[in-house]
Amino acid sequence: MDERAWLTERFEDHRPHLHAVAYRMLGSLAEADDAVQEAWLRVDRADTSSVENLGGWLTTVVARVCLNLLRSRRHRREEPIDLREFDSVIAHGAGGDPEQDALMADSVGVALLVVLDTLQPAERLAFVLHDMFAMPFDEIAPMLEKSPAATRQLASRARRRVTGTAPAPDADLTDRRHVVEAFLAATRGGDFEALITLLHPDVVLRADKVAVGAPEPVVIRGAHPVAKGAMAAMNRALFTGPALVDGAVGLAMAPGGRLRLVLTFTIIEGAVTEIEVVAEPHRLGRLDLAVLNG
Repeated sequence: MDERAWLTERFEDHRPHLHAVAYRMLGSLAEADDAVQEAWLRVDRADTSSVENLGGWLTTVVARVCLNLLRSRRHRREEPIDLREFDSVIAHGAGGDPEQDALMADSVGVALLVVLDTLQPAERLAFVLHDMFAMPFDEIAPMLEKSPAATRQLASRARRRVTGTAPAPDADLTDRRHVVEAFLAATRGGDFEALITLLHPDVVLRADKVAVGAPEPVVIRGAHPVAKGAMAAMNRALFTGPALVDGAVGLAMAPGGRLRLVLTFTIIEGAVTEIEVVAEPHRLGRLDLAVLNG
């Protein structure tokens, strides 16, 4: 076997790991695919004769590609997503494989992807490579042109952001989480009757202008109208997961790992009495999101 064929085979052996690193770095399946492909182009042109740890070296190449993409993203002004257009794209199966995207997001955690997206590129790289893939700081540091101690500080700062501020002791937190997760499962599964059982008969849903794509916010009252509205948002639910929102259990929607919409819930005696849907960027920016433990 010649050297190029050998390298190609080894790269394919490592591809699942490299893709996992890229996805956690970028939060998007399409961008992760592109990053791994770009890494292969770089590897194919490189002299690997002196490489002792091929797996570690390939991880470094992918990480550097992702770091450049993250830095570029920071400097690129992104247009706000049109949620109605997004609904149409997903409904017609365009824009890639939404089910695969959703499975990947669930496997990593939507809330984690959302919080990672708020980190500086260097923080994200340090946290992902060390905390999620156990790479030593002395191997990460050269990628960032920092000392191992400084790199450790970046990962520590990111870790605090991921875990957030611990909510006040609340004996009902687990029960509330069960209700919110049941709401999400019923919405994803199109189970209207299950939704009705979770909602108070007089439940009130408030959604801002961006969430509904209307000139004014809307208010919906009553279990059946609210449940019908949730059914209409089944496609959005694919990209939605539980998160800690201002210390309470809520839901965050993040296609491509970018936060687009949040639902907060008021739950009394096991029934949802109020839902607020937030999608206006300036309001999303004021929310404190973190990963739910467990």
